[in-house]
This record gives sequence, C-alpha cells and structure tokens, in this order.
Amino acid sequence: MSTEQITAPGAPSPSGETAARPGPRTGANAGRRPRSLTTRRAWSFYVFAGPWVLGFLALTAFPLGYALWLSLTNADGLSNNSRFVGLENYREVLTDPETMSSLARTGVFVALTVPLSIAAGLLLAVLVNQPIRARGLFRTLLYLPAVVPPVGAALTFKLIFDRDSGAANGVLDALRIDGVSWLMDPYARWVLVTLTLWGAGNTMIISLAGLQDIPKELHEAARMDGANAWQSFTKITVPMLSPVLFFQVITGIIAAVQSFLPLLISLDPTPRGVTSVPEGNYLFMIHVFAQYFANGRYGYASAMLWVLFLIIIAITFLVFRLSKGAVFYSVDPEPTKQSRPRTIGDK
Repeated sequence: MSTEQITAPGAPSPSGETAARPGPRTGANAGRRPRSLTTRRAWSFYVFAGPWVLGFLALTAFPLGYALWLSLTNADGLSNNSRFVGLENYREVLTDPETMSSLARTGVFVALTVPLSIAAGLLLAVLVNQPIRARGLFRTLLYLPAVVPPVGAALTFKLIFDRDSGAANGVLDALRIDGVSWLMDPYARWVLVTLTLWGAGNTMIISLAGLQDIPKELHEAARMDGANAWQSFTKITVPMLSPVLFFQVITGIIAAVQSFLPLLISLDPTPRGVTSVPEGNYLFMIHVFAQYFANGRYGYASAMLWVLFLIIIAITFLVFRLSKGAVFYSVDPEPTKQSRPRTIGDK
C-alpha cells in the first residue's frame, strides 16, 4: 500500500517543499469552462425560461401584433372583405367628439378615484396598525370586500341603489326623504366612485405592509424630540411610505383608466340583457366595448385601444418624472459618482 500523502496546493509538504498551485490556463483554453458544464447551464436556462417565452409570445406578443394589424384595417369581425386603411382609424379616434368626451370622463374618474382610494387605504392601514384588541379580525373584515368578484360587487351595489326596492332609498324613506334614481345621472357617477372605494382593502394591505417596514426607532426619537402624532405622520410615516404610495399611484391609474365597472353596474341579472349606461359613467372602455360588440367596428376599436395604450405609457412616464424628489428611497436607484462606494485604487 502506498504511503504517499495528499497535500493541498500551496501547503508545505512533509519534506518542506511547497506543493505547486494549478497555474492559469494559457493559450486556446484560457477563460473557457468545461463544455459539459456550459452546455448543462445553457439547457437549464432554456428549460426554465422556455414556458415564460412561449406564454409571452402566445398571450402577449401575438395579440398585440394582431390588434395592431386590425387597427390598420376596416375589419368588422363578420365579413372577409376587410381592407387596409392605413392610419384612417387613428385619425377618426383623435377627431371623434364622442371618443374624446368619453376620454375626458375617464380622466375625471381617474382624478377622483385614485387619490381617494389611496387615502382611504392609508387611513385604514394606520387604524389597523394600532395595538388594539382583535386587530387581526378588523384587518380581515376590512379586506373582505376586496376579494369579492367585481361582477358580484357591482350587482350588489345595483340592488342597494335600486330606485324602487334598494336599501339606500329605504333609509331615505325612513327619514321621510324622497328617494332618488341613484343609477341615473347625476348620481350614477358617485355610486361608481363609492363602488371603487368599497374595494380599498387592496390598498390597505399594501400600505399596511409598508407601515410595518418603518423602523419604530424613528417614531420614538421624534417623540423624544417633542413631535406630536401629526408631525410624526407627515415628517416620518409619509416620506418613508412614499415608494409604496408611488407604486399605488401608478397601478391605480392604469387600473382606473381600464375600468369596466359602469357596464357591470348596468348588467341586468335577468335574461333581458344589458341596460344602457348613464352618460356620466360612459367611460372610454365602455365606448370601446360598444364599438367592438354593438357596432362591429373591430378596426376602429383596436385603434382606440392602441391610443389608450400610448396614453397610459405617457402618463406613467410623466408621473415618474414628477416623482423625482418626492419619493424617498432608502437605496439610491441612481447612485451618483459621489455616492458610489469607493474601491481600492480609486483616485
């Protein structure tokens, strides 16, 4: 049996000699990994990334490309006589008064619902973040409306605000006040805003997670310096929560612009079909729905959706530009030369 000992590279051998370290690869093999390892890693990447790539191509890239092609035609979805019309649909979208008015109503709806929804969610988050008894129960009850499907919530609101048998007018009758047509103008818009705020549990959960991430030492230090509750909230809580609020602003705008709730409120639970939408709630997406399925103008409706897509990109870019200096990040997303960590050898 051999008595040779295994010596680690660089360690002294029993004879006092230092074992030679494996030298760097030179020549054609320099910088190359073993081919089997490289191939295995490449196959692993394709196997894990492949489903996402296929899903993106089938469910995102192809529908977008097909909608872009439809927007350049006069397709009606029924006949095969569609032809290429170029940018004619886009010109009509930008000059159609009804399309522009529905877009303006959508802007008002976004300006009303997004700030109110974020403020309501933040208020609820602050309340359920207090050390009170049964705090978990209150959190669950406040979040429950957010898990109700939009169709169910809309039909429930339709029953509550019904002109003849709704609970809202029942309360008014008990107070000897004449009932009103809540689902008609000018009250229909406020019913829609109330329905949007009813799902504020989503923003509450996000704000609550952000509140629990704020170090308690900051509030304790402010309290020792004599700050009251309002000063602590405006000077510490809001700045520390600003990235979360900024996220809610972006996602809230995108969701509100694409809102389909007015049509859901107008759904008739009986087999009679869909009732008309009040003019105050005739938002952009309702107009798109009418062009698609009532008028059969697939090309024109596709052009409307592409215009909406560009508007969303422009609004998102504008909000990002306006947020500079208003959003506090604990880690600088764009480190400057002065804030970049210095390394040995920097001058």
